[in-house]
Amino acid sequence: MTNPNPGRIRPRRLRASAAMRRLTSETDLHPRRLVLPVFVREGLTEPRPIPSMPGVVQHTLESLKGAVDGAVGAGLGGVMLFAVPEVRDATGTQATSSDGILNRAIAVATAQAAGGLVVQADLCLDEFTDHGHCGVLTPDGRVDNDATLVRYADMALAQAAAGADLVGLSGMMDGQVGVVRDALDGAGYDEVAVLAYAAKYASAFYGPFRDAVESQLQGDRRTYQLDPANRREAAREVAIDVAEGADIVMVKPAMSYLDVLADVAATSPVPVAAYAVSGEYAMLEAAAAAGWIERERAIYESVLSIRRAGADHVLTYHATELAGWLAEESR
Repeated sequence: MTNPNPGRIRPRRLRASAAMRRLTSETDLHPRRLVLPVFVREGLTEPRPIPSMPGVVQHTLESLKGAVDGAVGAGLGGVMLFAVPEVRDATGTQATSSDGILNRAIAVATAQAAGGLVVQADLCLDEFTDHGHCGVLTPDGRVDNDATLVRYADMALAQAAAGADLVGLSGMMDGQVGVVRDALDGAGYDEVAVLAYAAKYASAFYGPFRDAVESQLQGDRRTYQLDPANRREAAREVAIDVAEGADIVMVKPAMSYLDVLADVAATSPVPVAAYAVSGEYAMLEAAAAAGWIERERAIYESVLSIRRAGADHVLTYHATELAGWLAEESR
């Protein structure tokens, strides 16, 4: 088809040079928008590589300091801490012990960061239970929602006492935000923020994460995590969590749920996070290692797509590395 106005309407003018593309870019990436998930393993004497997540390790408490230093130096917005205990039981006792590995890691990270970023902690029982579920089980093996909320409240208090700036409720129990908010406020921790994993889907993309935390999961989590077929249900979950006092809401996973993320970002009165999960990381790394994609460009593009869909900040295992590239780009 012949252009009826040759030379007049030329959208390509705004793509003609790197400077013009930079000027007209609609979506920015900045290190402050990135959060680095970090694993800490009890009993290690040196960091242990995670086979399904090349470049990611289980940290010791000592090596955690270096990871936090790197995150602060890169200008990241935060770190999200996950922990792997040596001993697990049916109710996840170590999750609420002041001497538990996660609470010790929070104290180490908080001291090391010295206010340079937001120290966030995963608030869920799955890493601490011997059955791998996110809550307490009934005698017939179902997750007991309300008994689990009692454990979550205690876990929130333990994390706040250890110094967490933000607790990340990832268990998808009904009422979890309200119970945790009330517990924190009642104990004088009213300045500790609550991040609700409001739209967390029962996804196949969590596989490498379960490797990273040495998951003991028996069965699956489809009775409490969202059905991947459902879109409107996410809006309902987000609305409930906001009403209960969530300071930030999250969509997880990110790249397979960009439609859900865009929906949430368009209506949420609070900031929206998204998690580029372990399976997304592993796919990018595997394809890059095989020479099938350009690694740096693919990582950049994947995180940019999450920001473009509306995420205010992105949890990504590439956070520190990506921040370094962004710093080079800005020079």
